[in-house]
Amino acid sequence: MPIGMVTVFVVRHAANGFEFLRLRRSPDDFLGNTWQTIRGGVESGETATQAAVRELKEEAGLTPVEFYRLGSVETFYLDVDDRIWQSPAFCAIVDREAEVKLNHEHGEFRWLPRESILAEIMWASERALLNDLLIDILDNGPARSYLRIYLDHTPNTTG
Repeated sequence: MPIGMVTVFVVRHAANGFEFLRLRRSPDDFLGNTWQTIRGGVESGETATQAAVRELKEEAGLTPVEFYRLGSVETFYLDVDDRIWQSPAFCAIVDREAEVKLNHEHGEFRWLPRESILAEIMWASERALLNDLLIDILDNGPARSYLRIYLDHTPNTTG
């Protein structure tokens, strides 16, 4: 099954741990007025990693300082196109002071503390990914260094 979409959890360091970015869909857009994680399509000739970085920039105007893939792939069905989607998931850690710049798809954003994020996730498949992200990446699980993706602008600080 080809990869058609990517999911990007956006995280920043906070005084007491981590905060997660949530974007509110524009009222006239698909899933209007719902709070969502960054998600978008993979364009022709693009890798999933490239698509994730592009979607992060397009939807929120952000560039990651650290970037990770999750060990799981999200699979879900949309009835609007009668299609099963596979969506590799990523974690983008951004600078605490980075300015969020929303595109037309979103009307608002908010940062939620780690202890609140699980209750705010709309989709069961995203809650499962979030659990992996918390354990494997934010809690420095044994796979963390293997999940790190070094982008052209991020320094390789290991080994």
